[in-house]
Amino acid sequence: MTIKEHLRNITDRIHIAVTSARGREVGLFLLFLAISYIFWLLLTLNNEAQEDIDIPIAVVNVPDSVTFISDVPEAVKASVRDKGSILIRYRINPSKVMKIEWKDYVGRTDDNKFLMGRQDLSAQLRDYFGPSSQIVSVSPDSLRLIYTTSPGRRVAVHVNADVRPALGSIVNGPIRLSTDSVMLYSVTDMPHSLTSVETMPIIRSKLNDTTSIQVKIKPIDGVRIVPDNITVTIPVEPLIARSQMASVVVKNIPPGYGLLTFPSQIEVSYLIPMSAYNTEPYDIKAYVDFADAIAAPTSKIPVTMSLMPELYRNVSITPDSVEYIVEQRKM
Repeated sequence: MTIKEHLRNITDRIHIAVTSARGREVGLFLLFLAISYIFWLLLTLNNEAQEDIDIPIAVVNVPDSVTFISDVPEAVKASVRDKGSILIRYRINPSKVMKIEWKDYVGRTDDNKFLMGRQDLSAQLRDYFGPSSQIVSVSPDSLRLIYTTSPGRRVAVHVNADVRPALGSIVNGPIRLSTDSVMLYSVTDMPHSLTSVETMPIIRSKLNDTTSIQVKIKPIDGVRIVPDNITVTIPVEPLIARSQMASVVVKNIPPGYGLLTFPSQIEVSYLIPMSAYNTEPYDIKAYVDFADAIAAPTSKIPVTMSLMPELYRNVSITPDSVEYIVEQRKM
């Protein structure tokens, strides 16, 4: 059966179901249900109702030299009474912003304050909703914002972090910040000792991949921090097994003597970050001490390793001791 025939078959079944006696009864019921809903909706929208509505606000035409020390609320919550048909518009379009003019509410006091009192805020809300709406309550009921025109101070950011990788992984490299400095603003003079800020504590464990974390800067009373949060990236990668051969070097050999070791090379195994796997191996040395051979009660002496790079983890050697033969040479 083709797709066209299949669709035609479905259409025929629907037509039979709709035109049957049972189908007409269901259709008539749904029609009356829709009409009832429309009448109920019209009656509801025509009745008075009270709604709590969040109104986004924005202080506009603020001079570039001004920085708010106080947090400017993103919205005010107003309890509004009006017809349902009026209130539903604010439910449908909640993004309409109430703009507050900067110059209208500064200069009312001698200090650096932006003051919009209860009456001013209520009046602007009435203009926002229209004359038919009744403002029952507002939260907050006024705006009192502290600001400064000082240029601010740039300081360094220190990360307060306790991070631990999962088994088989490593924190490879320094923790990275989206910005290594922030600006501080205050109405009063800041102490000269304030040259850095730190993040809120970051505690993470069992990390097995590079992780980015949004973290706030630790607040300072009376100071505005811009930006007040940053992204901290912790570079984590898996460890991979690698091995190489190292020659056995004899130290502290007195004149006229020699020392042969069996084997003359040992295998050094370790874990290394994935990104460093293809790098040139470090020139590792294995050492035996001639004094150990003279004092050894057996035919074997222990092997010690040279200093290893910091990236090499879980280092092991095979074998960890070697057999030897002391040679006395003619002078």
